[in-house]
Amino acid sequence: MRWINKIPERPAAILLAALPFLAIFLAYAIASDIRLEANPQDKLLPAPSTIVETAQRLFTEPDRRSKEILLWNDTLASLGRLAAGVGIAATLSLAIGLAVGLLPYARSTLSSVIAVLSMVPPLALLPILFIVFGLGETSKIVLIVIGITPFMTRDLAQRVLEIPHEQIVKAQTLGASSAVIAMRVALPQVLPRLISNVRLSLGSAWLFLIAAEAVASNVGLGYRIFLVRRYLAMDVILTYVMWITVLAFLIDWLLKNLSRRAFPWMEAGL
Repeated sequence: MRWINKIPERPAAILLAALPFLAIFLAYAIASDIRLEANPQDKLLPAPSTIVETAQRLFTEPDRRSKEILLWNDTLASLGRLAAGVGIAATLSLAIGLAVGLLPYARSTLSSVIAVLSMVPPLALLPILFIVFGLGETSKIVLIVIGITPFMTRDLAQRVLEIPHEQIVKAQTLGASSAVIAMRVALPQVLPRLISNVRLSLGSAWLFLIAAEAVASNVGLGYRIFLVRRYLAMDVILTYVMWITVLAFLIDWLLKNLSRRAFPWMEAGL
């Protein structure tokens, strides 16, 4: 049998999935041990045991001044900004994508400007956003919206354009208006792609969020990482980085399962 036809059993698949993570952990542990053996005061690669102790402290011990657990405060602040930015971006992308995909006048008007906006580096706009919207929550949310909306919109519009024309013709034959076609024909076929787009855009959304928090904020995961870097507190930084990774994985997993349950006919392979 050719390798292309060999599918691992579930236990083997789990083991194979775990191997890269185990390799990364072993490589880090070995590198950390080498550096600490040469210099016990080295802060660049703290020992895994040190990271575990730091994580336990960050998750359970309140701050001495505020009497609050800072990691949870940072998490809630960042997740709130992320949810607002991604939610607004998804809503705009869905509305504009349907319009561009279904309406020739909207396609002629908006396609070019969406294509141009997708080429603008969002982080280059960050100083402008701070000047226009101030240093509060609005500028951070707007950065996420600007960063991911154009790409999501273009993909959703293309998905609408790929809907078989026969479906549109049949709906019109039955007397459906443009609004009915959008809601009853196009929308059900676009929603699974919207969830996939959100999943694919989460990495960029996290990047824009952390960048904005690093520049101007007093709470948030990105703010805390850039705050402690001046003290070379790598154990804290690595704990926050791993926590962000866990959060991103959980959000992606939830969206994947939402897609599978809501649209069982659509294989969520991403």
